[in-house]
Amino acid sequence: MISYEFPINERIRTLLRLEHLYDRTALFAGRADAVDHHVALLGIFEIMEVASRADLKSDLLQELERQRQTLASLRNNPHISEAALEGVLAEIETVHGRMLDMTGKFGQYLRENEWLMTIKQRLSIPGGACEFDLPSYHYWQQLPAERRQAEVDRWFRPLTPIKQGIDIVLRLLRDSARVSHYTAHLGTFQQMSGGKTIQLLRVTLPSDLPVVPELSANRYAINVRFVHPSTSGERPRVVESDIDFSLGYCNL
Repeated sequence: MISYEFPINERIRTLLRLEHLYDRTALFAGRADAVDHHVALLGIFEIMEVASRADLKSDLLQELERQRQTLASLRNNPHISEAALEGVLAEIETVHGRMLDMTGKFGQYLRENEWLMTIKQRLSIPGGACEFDLPSYHYWQQLPAERRQAEVDRWFRPLTPIKQGIDIVLRLLRDSARVSHYTAHLGTFQQMSGGKTIQLLRVTLPSDLPVVPELSANRYAINVRFVHPSTSGERPRVVESDIDFSLGYCNL
């Protein structure tokens, strides 16, 4: 099966973008090649840009506290695993504390590094990180892998408490999914929302089915249509057959 997630508001959209950027950056930061570390730096700069557009830290702290209070009220509930509940609460407490320890503007220590900001500025230009543009960066890329890796980790690690907060919020959001099964007749499906609040929709269908979903939603209606994916530049065509799929409704 393959799932497609569709955030319904800008807040969840930002969290999903950051989740993607953090995961990609961590992957390349853990490798040894200079090209991998170049991609990791790109990821760090992108995280800075996305996270600085909103009061992300404050928003995450408030959401973690709200979830802590909600989960704490479930103690002594016979239908809830006490061990699992206490594990989640302990994780929230730990991450909440780490985020509180982050001082100043998000990524400010990176902005104060003139060398990194010069690289960031040049990377906004296609091909702007060539060795003749940034000879000091070219020199850095020739350093032993262990030293480069240690420096990338030093720049990336202070950003990880935010990633841990995002992971908790998105995991709780995904775990809240109420899943229903539907059929999209001739590739299209519509359902009235009835004014209900939904933060994330997840469409799931067999991975060997050569179709992709396109979704639009508001407080009144959810519209899904399935199209044939095209990599040749042709305009996507709506499927002309019935498609069975699952729709997950996620809300914190």
